[in-house]
Amino acid sequence: MKHLFITGALACAASLMMAGCGSETNVSVNANTNRAAANTSSNSSMMNSAMNTMGNAVNTVANTASNMTGSSAESPNAFLTEAAQGGMAEVELGKLAGQKAQSPEVKKFGQMMVADHSAANAELKALAAKKNIQIPADMGSSHKSTLDSMSKLSGAEFDKEYVENMEDDHEEDVAKFQKQADSSTDPDVKAFAMKTLPTLKKHLDAIKAIKAKMK
Repeated sequence: MKHLFITGALACAASLMMAGCGSETNVSVNANTNRAAANTSSNSSMMNSAMNTMGNAVNTVANTASNMTGSSAESPNAFLTEAAQGGMAEVELGKLAGQKAQSPEVKKFGQMMVADHSAANAELKALAAKKNIQIPADMGSSHKSTLDSMSKLSGAEFDKEYVENMEDDHEEDVAKFQKQADSSTDPDVKAFAMKTLPTLKKHLDAIKAIKAKMK
C-alpha cells in the first residue's frame, strides 16, 4: 500500500512538472512571437521612413529642375539697362581694337562692333525714352575696368584678350536676348530683342572664326 502511495505521488509530481513545462513553453513561444511581430513592425516603419525620405528627395530635385527650366526672362527695365551698358562697352572696345589690334581681321571686327552696336544703342535709347525708362549714361564700373585693362595692351597680346572678351560677351548677349525674344513680358522689348538677335549671332560667329584662325 505504501508502495502504491509513493508511486502515485511520483506520478502526480511528474504531471505537475509537465504542466509547468507546458506553461513555460507557451510563455516562451508567445514572447518570441511578440518580439518577431515587434521587429517586423519596426522594420516596416524604418522601410516606410526611408521610402518617404527618398520620395521627398526626388521631389525636391524635380522641383528645382522645373524652376530652373521654367524661369522667366529678367524684367524689361533690367534688360534694357544691362543691354545699354553692354552696348556702350562694345562700341568703346571696338574703337580700341581699331587702334591697338595687330590682326587686320580683329581691326575689321572692331569696326563692325562700332557700327552695329552704335545703331543698336540708338534704337535702345529711343525705346527706353518711349517707355519712360531711365537708362545709364555710362557703361558702368565693370565695363570701365575691362576697357582700362585692354587699353594697356597692344599687338598680338591685345588681339588675344580682345577676341576672348568678345566671344564671352557675345555668348552671354545672345543668351539674354534670346530669353527676351522668347518670353519677355513687354511686347516692345520682345520685338527689339528679336530684331537685334541675328546681329549678335553674326558677331558671335565672326569672332569664333577669328579665334579659330588664331589657333
